[in-house]
Amino acid sequence: MKTAIITGITGQDGAYLAQILINNGYNVIGVTRSSHTANLDKLVYLEIDKLVTVVECDLMDMSGVIGLIKTYQPDEIYNLAAQSSVGLSFSQPIGTIQFNTISVLNLLEAIRLLKKDTRFYQASSSEMYGMVKQLPVTIGTPMHPLSPYAISKASAYWTVVNYRESYGLFACNGVLFNHESFLRSDNFFIKKVISEAVKNRDNKDWKLKLGNIDVWRDFGYSPKYVEAMWFMLQKDKPVDYIICSGKSYHLKDIVHYVLDKLDLDRDRIVISNELYRPTDILDIYGDNSAAIEDLGWEYKLSFFEVLDLLIAEELNNVN
Repeated sequence: MKTAIITGITGQDGAYLAQILINNGYNVIGVTRSSHTANLDKLVYLEIDKLVTVVECDLMDMSGVIGLIKTYQPDEIYNLAAQSSVGLSFSQPIGTIQFNTISVLNLLEAIRLLKKDTRFYQASSSEMYGMVKQLPVTIGTPMHPLSPYAISKASAYWTVVNYRESYGLFACNGVLFNHESFLRSDNFFIKKVISEAVKNRDNKDWKLKLGNIDVWRDFGYSPKYVEAMWFMLQKDKPVDYIICSGKSYHLKDIVHYVLDKLDLDRDRIVISNELYRPTDILDIYGDNSAAIEDLGWEYKLSFFEVLDLLIAEELNNVN
């Protein structure tokens, strides 16, 4: 039985990845900052909470990370832990950059010192590429990050590359573009739009307050994207991959689709300048051909099909 550590186990990707690993016979160790306050609702929802060993570890504390590796001797580590909100990173730039870089450095250094055969996956982000001059984005596209979050993810990305090239570690980056699910946290755009619209279907005074929706993003489905994470660590050699749908969608069209699907008038939308970011990517989408060809990963969903799935699941679970 292989042992895998998942940091960020309480997020949507952590939960879906844990489900995949359990189904493939792994002993899964889920890491949280505090086991006493950890929200395990997503694991409960997937009915795997009793099958995951949840442990406490501060990834900023090198001694704690060393203890984690020594105790569990993992075959694989999936590092999904991060301050992952782009918007929040503008108000908390120092904390975002510190955690998202030092946590990765601590994990890689602990692997180098203690168990060099551990395979390491780093959750990278399309936000690293930022102001791109040519689409679609590939692994070789120059990075021009536009937020503290993007800067932190770019730094972590190159740290992984450096440890792979310098010390021969099996360490790779999965550059995931936006991916959604019912288990997405409420502070993310798609989840916010769907959950608020479903909850307020019968509230005639309700308005949907949004920032800039005149941008395009490459969106996909989290349960499918996490499959690629596992595939990457089963390869003979560590390689970085773009994981995306390969198409961008206009945020305004997405919002209109959700409201139309729920028979809500589009005049519910209120655009607030307060919700605009200091800088924003206008359009971005990726090239997923390498992941499809090399990993055997498949992705054929349009994002409107994903929205149908998310709306139906939200309706089934509304209080």
